[in-house]
Amino acid sequence: MKPYEHGGNVYTAGIYNPAVVDFSANINPLGISKAVEKAIIDNINNLVHYPDPSGIKLKQVISVNYSVRPEQIILGNGAAELLYVYFHSKRPESVLIPVPSFSEYERAARAAGCHVEYLYLDKTQQFNLDIDMLLERLPDYDVVIVGNPNNPTGGLLDRTDIISVLEVAEQNNTCVIMDESFLDFLPDGQCYSVMELTDNYKGLFVIRSMTKFYAIPGLRLGFGIGHQRLVNSLEMGKDPWNVNLLAQAAGVAALEDKEYRERSRELVGKCIEEMYGALKNIRQLSVYPPSVNFILTSVEKTGLTSGAFTEKMAERGYLVRDCGNYPGLDEYHVRLAVRQTRENLELIQTIKNVLG
Repeated sequence: MKPYEHGGNVYTAGIYNPAVVDFSANINPLGISKAVEKAIIDNINNLVHYPDPSGIKLKQVISVNYSVRPEQIILGNGAAELLYVYFHSKRPESVLIPVPSFSEYERAARAAGCHVEYLYLDKTQQFNLDIDMLLERLPDYDVVIVGNPNNPTGGLLDRTDIISVLEVAEQNNTCVIMDESFLDFLPDGQCYSVMELTDNYKGLFVIRSMTKFYAIPGLRLGFGIGHQRLVNSLEMGKDPWNVNLLAQAAGVAALEDKEYRERSRELVGKCIEEMYGALKNIRQLSVYPPSVNFILTSVEKTGLTSGAFTEKMAERGYLVRDCGNYPGLDEYHVRLAVRQTRENLELIQTIKNVLG
C-alpha cells in the first residue's frame, strides 16, 4: 500500500456499481441534508461569480454555532488543506505525531520540509494516548499534532488532559494542532473541544472538518480556529478563493440545519452501539472501543492479513479500510465505518461468511 493512501477512493474501487457499499470512508450515513441540497441547487446560477474570498457569511454562521469570533476563523478547501497551509506558512523544523493517526498530518509536514518523529501508541492500552509520555517528549519539538477523536483508533481525550498539554506546550514554545474533525458526531462534543482556548494559548490551532458530519466530502469544506495573529498569517499563505461558492453556501445551510444535526447524532450513536456489539460477538475479531462513526478492528486471529481480508470483502461488494499503511499499526488492522442499521447488519453477515 502507498503510505498516504486513503479510504473512500470510490473511483478505483468501482463504487458506481450500485451493489458496492463503501465502509472505507467515515461519512455521515444520513447523507446530504435537504437544506444543503437546496442551497447547492439554488446557487448553481451564481457560479458565474467568484466566491467571497473572505467567506463572511459562512464565518458568521460558524461564529454563532461554535462561540468563536469571526476573526479567529480561517476557511479551508477541506480540513486537510489547512494542514498544508499551516506548515508551508510557519515552516517549523520538527514535528511530533502520536501514531497511528491521520496520514495527512505527516504528509503535510513533510511537504514543507519538516522533520517528523512518531510517538507510538500502545496496542495493549487500546492505542489510547499516554499523556505523561507526550508531556515528556513535547518540549523537544516545534509542533505536536493530536487528533481528538483520533483517526483510526477512536481514542478520545478529556479536556483536562488537553489543557495540561497546552500548558506545557506554552511554557516550551511548542505549537499544538488539535484536529477535532469528528467531534460533531458527539452530542456532547463541545465538552471535549478547546476552540475557545485559542485566545489563551497563542500556539494552539484547532481544525474542524465539515465534509464528514455533513456528508459533503466531494465539495471539500473545513475551517480552523486560532489566535487572530496566527489566523492572519495563515490567510496570507493560501489562495484567496480556496473555498468555492457552492461549498460556502452548503456550509451555511448545513450549520443552520439543527434538525439534521440532532437526527444524525441520534442515528449514529445508535448504530455505533449496535455495530460494536455485533463485531465483538465475532470471536475471530479483536475490536477496539469506538467513540464516533468508525471502529478499528484486528483480524489477526482469522489467519488473514488486513490486505487479504479487504480483498475478500471487496469481492463481495464491501469496501473496508485496510490500515496496513498506518505507522503504528501492523498488517492485521482494518477500520470499518458505521453506516445505517440495515447496511451494518449486512456487513456483519458478510464478515461472518468470509470467516466461515
